[in-house]
Amino acid sequence: MTTLIGKRVLLIVAGGIAAYKSLELIRLLRKEGCGVTCVLTRAGAQFVTPLSLQALSESKVYTDLFSLTDESEMGHIQLSRAADLLVVAPATADLLARMTAGMADDLAATVLLATDKPVLVAPAMNVRMWEHAATQANIRTLSQRGVHVVGPDEGAMACNEFGAGRLAEPPAILAAIESLLAGPKPLAGKHAIVTSGPTHEPIDPVRYIANRSSGRQGHAIAAALADLGARVTLVSGPVTVPDPAGVTVRPVESAREMLEACQAALPADIAIFAAAVADWRVANAAEGKIKKQAGQPAPALELVPNPDILATIAASGPNRPRLVVGFAAETNDLMENAQAKRQRKNADWIVANDVSPATGIMGGEENAVHILSAEGVEDWPRVKKTEVARRLAEKIAQKLG
Repeated sequence: MTTLIGKRVLLIVAGGIAAYKSLELIRLLRKEGCGVTCVLTRAGAQFVTPLSLQALSESKVYTDLFSLTDESEMGHIQLSRAADLLVVAPATADLLARMTAGMADDLAATVLLATDKPVLVAPAMNVRMWEHAATQANIRTLSQRGVHVVGPDEGAMACNEFGAGRLAEPPAILAAIESLLAGPKPLAGKHAIVTSGPTHEPIDPVRYIANRSSGRQGHAIAAALADLGARVTLVSGPVTVPDPAGVTVRPVESAREMLEACQAALPADIAIFAAAVADWRVANAAEGKIKKQAGQPAPALELVPNPDILATIAASGPNRPRLVVGFAAETNDLMENAQAKRQRKNADWIVANDVSPATGIMGGEENAVHILSAEGVEDWPRVKKTEVARRLAEKIAQKLG
């Protein structure tokens, strides 16, 4: 018996070439016993037909905000609240922008504005549109309002470009729907602290020391823990990936700020240190921009160690989280260095990964990790960082009972 039997999804299909995947999503939902009602936008009807959606969903398809027949049978307010979950797939840049602005200029936007139910969006658009500052700002705003996001994936597109923006595959959207509609969650009542991204250590007001961390892995872990019911505090260095839905984000710049934010978030049951924290900072950072002068030597930078966030929290006495997980990103002697780090820093687990340039892991979409604990080593295959996060969250849930 699946979690979707007896549940109802309102599926909003917007206008993009990926709309054809909505047909497969309906088939998967119906196979799991989930009822599906569709709202098709005018642009969406350029790619799929109302008849196709109706045949697969076995339910009437709604298209017009001002339909007298539809409003008499089921008004848009009732339509927005009759389902257990609203899903927008594909979610175009235009519809995301209208959701952010709170517009109600067609049936889809009106239903989304009038609902009191959870909303899941699956973005799909050209890579330039996805990476545009306006779209990223819209995603951040919607996430902060509690809208859940799945995808987008990276790959070849219909416009002959390559990059992020492909609609998540229907099985991945189905998994996100199942997670949102599941019953009691194993980490409900638990508080997790997760660090993510790089830190920036200032040299002067315009320059800094940093690293190539994208924050994808840490953000994915925060999202996966939240999906299992945990209350998550995400302490993040400067990143461009969107904030995960349903988590509390504490943005920081430097390692010292990150440590302060982690200490302020205690007590916690779980602490996961996925951030790539700079080991050193500049002791003699300039208050003004350092000017290059002809004939003058380059300024000497005095480096001093940054605080050890993992070791500090792992040794925090009565406030120590029940489970402390560190990350070891290495370019050589991976397992030896990771095992030594676990013991030296009093971590319960270390997630070790090889970040040599040839692997493409630092800043990339995939990861290959090894989980080191007192019980031994688990070697996980190379998969998407979201899948690593899901598996790690499930392992944590099992550990905490």
